[in-house]
Parts: sequence; structure tokens; C-alpha cells
Amino acid sequence: MVRLAYGGDYNPEQWPEEVWHEDVALMREAGVTMVSVGIFSWAMLEPREGEYDFGRLDRIIGLLHDNGIGVDLATPTVAPPAWFYRAHPEALPVSREGVRWEIGSRGAICHNSPAYREAAARITRALGERYGRHPAVVMWHVHNEYGVPVLECYCETCAAAFRVWLRERHTTLDALNEAWGTTFWGQTYHDWEEIRPPRATPTVGNPAQRLDYARFADDSALANFRRERDLLHELSPGVPVTTNFMVSLAQCDTIDYWAWAREVDLVTNDHYLVAEEERNHVNLSMTADLTRSVADGGPWLLLEHSTSGVNWQRRGIAKRPGEMARNSLAHVARGSEGAMFFQWRASRFGAEKFHSAMVPHAGTDSRVWREVTDLGARIGALEEIRGTRTVADAAMVWDWQSWRAQRLEWRPSDDLDARERAEAWYAALFDRHLTADFLPPGADPARLASYPLVVVPALYLAARETGERLRSYVEGGGTLVVSCFSGIVDEHDAVHPGPHPGALRDVLGLTVEEFQPLRGGQTVTLAGADGPPLKADVWAETVVPRGAETVWSYADGPAAGGPAVTRHRLGRGAAWYVSARLDAAGLGAVLAAACDDAGLAPRGDLPRDVEVVRRSGAGGIYLFALNHTGADAKVPLEGTGVELPGGERVTGHLAVPAGGVRVVRLED
Repeated sequence: MVRLAYGGDYNPEQWPEEVWHEDVALMREAGVTMVSVGIFSWAMLEPREGEYDFGRLDRIIGLLHDNGIGVDLATPTVAPPAWFYRAHPEALPVSREGVRWEIGSRGAICHNSPAYREAAARITRALGERYGRHPAVVMWHVHNEYGVPVLECYCETCAAAFRVWLRERHTTLDALNEAWGTTFWGQTYHDWEEIRPPRATPTVGNPAQRLDYARFADDSALANFRRERDLLHELSPGVPVTTNFMVSLAQCDTIDYWAWAREVDLVTNDHYLVAEEERNHVNLSMTADLTRSVADGGPWLLLEHSTSGVNWQRRGIAKRPGEMARNSLAHVARGSEGAMFFQWRASRFGAEKFHSAMVPHAGTDSRVWREVTDLGARIGALEEIRGTRTVADAAMVWDWQSWRAQRLEWRPSDDLDARERAEAWYAALFDRHLTADFLPPGADPARLASYPLVVVPALYLAARETGERLRSYVEGGGTLVVSCFSGIVDEHDAVHPGPHPGALRDVLGLTVEEFQPLRGGQTVTLAGADGPPLKADVWAETVVPRGAETVWSYADGPAAGGPAVTRHRLGRGAAWYVSARLDAAGLGAVLAAACDDAGLAPRGDLPRDVEVVRRSGAGGIYLFALNHTGADAKVPLEGTGVELPGGERVTGHLAVPAGGVRVVRLED
């Protein structure tokens, strides 16, 4: 991309051709620089197998190009045509319960279907040959939101492909039987053909098999992405190829984005607020930080979000005045090279006709449209930030593989949720005004060592090497904070030999003798030598220090009298362990103590929910101040700055109006 991206999904096939010219005129008025085209257009582009009709798409792309609007051209492989399913009903996915889904929505795909793979490659090749060198095409967009609404298929084609995948992963049946622990419940396999997908069973199935099947399904979809990407690299050299992720933990839980990020030329993400959450801007910031981290700290792009309410949540709550701009610029502050929406013009029909859009049903005489044009001008005025990187203060370790494993059946408590803990610990960092990067468990030690503080909110599945890496980090002077039920199992969901917490015993300097899940509604109190007591619910543990010191103890509950929060001095650093599910105040207290160890000074001069983020690059340091409150705020400013846009000089402090955003380029 040569400019910051501003625009949205454009679906002109839903409108008569005379509307296209009105659309393009409005796009120019709104400052649109790029639109995504063709995502759901397979049935129109290939109305019959092998017969193509590119006339409409030629005219659309030409019209956009003539008006200086770049095209993010999609391969429409998320929605095969009806003729395809009529010829290949076996390409429809089968649920765990054996039900074959039908056409009529989107994403009804068996990713191991040979017919689907052949048809997807054919339409991708046809698009690449026709538009691969078209000057309007600035990016390719493969498929759409892999993993949503369904990723795993349990048909016989997938069963055969799964056995091939298992042979490649485990090599021998002996190795597979050992990895899956098949001596339990008499599940030992003596022939590869005996192995089936983990379909519905009378009671809980083999968790290691379930985990491998989730990996297999993820890999199957990724193989299809690679196939289309490689065709486009061949036919459209130099044009980046991506697919839109859904990194938010509230939106997709089937894709390992650490793996997928290595395969795209540019990380892009779709994000939708959980509208009913009172502080949904915290989830937005977490998602943006996680997306940037998946992109290894480099540039990424917000490819979809909403101008106002969405139709698929229980309540389509409209955004308040100024909220759309604040949401958009929060993503930009945390690394996005622009802000795109779903969609350009609101649909009159179909499942998403009540989804907000850049051009709403109310038309251009509306608040949403006025905010869209204002935001376009504002994004255009931030062009100089392109290529700069967001500055982080701390890091969190997150792993989609571990989340998958922890969500399987028969864990000690259904109430202890990895996503909830990750979001709670992130909120604690956010409330201390700390910007966080995310790291995979296998992060390079040098990268790990660059952060004074690393938080591990939920790492049920942890390889032995992960524990060794974290131990080296602490010994080298880092401060580590680990939350409960972490380090328990290896990559096959087998408990590490010896006492819990397995892979993390040494770095934490303790063992866990017994998990102590709490009854519904039960709470426990934690008492410390200094400060007020802390409150927890859902979870407690019987902790035995093996070098760690006790900082807070259980005052009551099943682990009464025992350690609850510990600190292990190791080398030049310290490792904290929190064995209970603390509430927000408790997390804040522990985090404050850990920040003292890490040398991260409190930022008490910033009000709660006033967000301050920096992007840095060759052109300087850019400070984004976002006020999510209903009151005007002042942000202390070291030195002076120049506001973007406008060029107003600011010194001493930055006044940020209620609900507003200000961006300044800092000067010495």
C-alpha cells in the first residue's frame, strides 16, 4: 500500500450499475483510498463451471482506478456457487454429530475436498491471469475469515486426510499411541485404518486426539490458503497477498494465528466491539495489540470494523457520537496502517441488512456519514506515521494451542476460562496505562529479555522448553507473573511428570499439591502483610513453596492458611505466581507489586480510561491520546509537540475533550 488505507468492503453486485458512479463520487468525498472487492462474487464470476463473466468486475475495477481508489481484490472462495454444490454435495462439511450442513449461508466448506480445492484454484488462477498486473490492484485478499463459521469437518474425506496427517506428524503407530495415551480406556490402535475423526461419542473422547484433530483442521485450511497465495504470487508478482484474520478472542477460537501470520505478506484483521461490554474499548486495544504482535511488531491493517451497530450480536447497540473515530484511531495508535469497514453501502437484503455501513440506509444526511467523511480527512492527515511502530512497555504470553487444550472437557472447573483470565490481566495492564506486546510461548529469548515485565495469564499447555526459557528470562533480570493452572500439560495434553505446575515448577519455586476449585458463588479472601485483603472466586490451590516466599495467603476457603500469591527471587529477577482467580482489584494489587520489581513506575497522572500510546519511527515519535470518558482530560506532555492535523503547538499538557482523540508529533 502506498497510502494509509481508508475504505471498506464494496459489494457493487448488490446494486444497479447507475449506483456505482454515485458510490465512487461519495468515496472521493469521504477520502476513501482502498476498497475490498469480490469477496462473495464467485457465482457471478463463474456462473457455470469453467465459464467466466468478468465484464462487471472489469467495469468496477476500471471505475475505481480512474478515480484513484485502490482495490483489495478477493478470491471469492469462501462462498462456492450453487452449481458447485449440486455437482459436489460431498464438499459440504459434516458436523461432529454426523449432520451434513447445507448451502445458503457462507463458509460451508470441507477444506479437504479435492473438488473444492480444484475449483478454488481454478477461479483464483482465472482472477490472477486477468487482474494480476492491473494497476488498480494493490493487494490480494484470499478467502474470507478462515475458521468462521466452521473449520472442522468430520466426513470420510477428512478421515482419510487425517490419517495421512497423523502419519506425517507421528511417523509410527507406536509413537501415536504413546502421544495419545491410548492405553487409557483400551484405545490402542494396531492399524492406521482403525483411526477415525473424534466424532460424537457416548462420553468424553480422547483429549489428545481432539487436540490433534483441531490442529489438522487448522492445517488443512492453511494449506488451501497457501495454494491460492502461491498462484497469486506467480501471476501477480510484487502485490501483497493476505487473508483477514479475526484475532479477537471473542470472535475466533479455531485458528492458530502465530502460524498463519508467517504465511501472509501483510497481517490484516477484522474486529467488532462486544457492544454490550461497558468498557469494550479495552477489548479493542487488546485485539489491536495482539494483531500487531502476530505481525511481529510490524505494520498491519484493520481490514474490517463497524461504523455503528452490528446485526449478529444479541443487541445491535449503536456507537455514540465520536466513538467510530475513537475506535478507528485506537487501532491506528496500536499499529494499523489505516482503518477499513464492513461495508461501504448498507445492504437492502440478506442476513446483514441491519449491519451498519459507511453509507447507511439513512443516506448522506446522517451523523454516520458526516463522521465517515470527517474520519477520512483525519486519516489522510496522518500519512507521515506510515511505517512507524507502536512502543510497548510489557509483554503477555498467549497461545492458541493451550487455549484449545484447556477448553476440552473434564477440566477441574468449567468456570476457569483462559480467555477470561487473558482479558482480565490485559485490563489490569491497561488500567496501569501500560502498552503490551504479546508473545508465543516459543518466543526468542532475546526478544523475551527486551521486556522488563512478562505476564502469563493462562498457559495450561506448556512444553518443558517454555519453562526453561522463562527461567532464563527471570535469571537474566526479568519480572515474570504467572496465573493459576499454568504449566500443567505437554503438547499432547499429558500431565508433566511430577507435581504441578510441571514445566513451570523451577521458575516459580513451588509445587501445587492439589487444585481447589470453588463452588458456584463462593469467594475466598487473601491476606497480606501490607495493604487491604484481596478477593477471589472460582479457583484456589494448595501451594507448597520450594524457594518462593509467600506474599499473600488464603485467609479462608479450602486452602486456608496456605500461600496464595508467591514471589521467587531467581538470579537477577523475580517470578510471581497467583494461584487464585483474583478480581480486578486483586490483579491490580499484584501487578503493582510486580511492576515495582520490574522498575515500571506508576502513571498516576493519567485518568482511568484515558489511553496514551506512542508510535515511533525515523520521522519521530507520535503520541495518541484517546479519551474514553465523558469528561475532558489533560495528558502530561514531556517537552512540546505539534498536533496532527492542524500544526498547533502544544506544551506542558495535552487537553483531550470528552470522547475525543488528539495526535501529536513530539519534539525535543
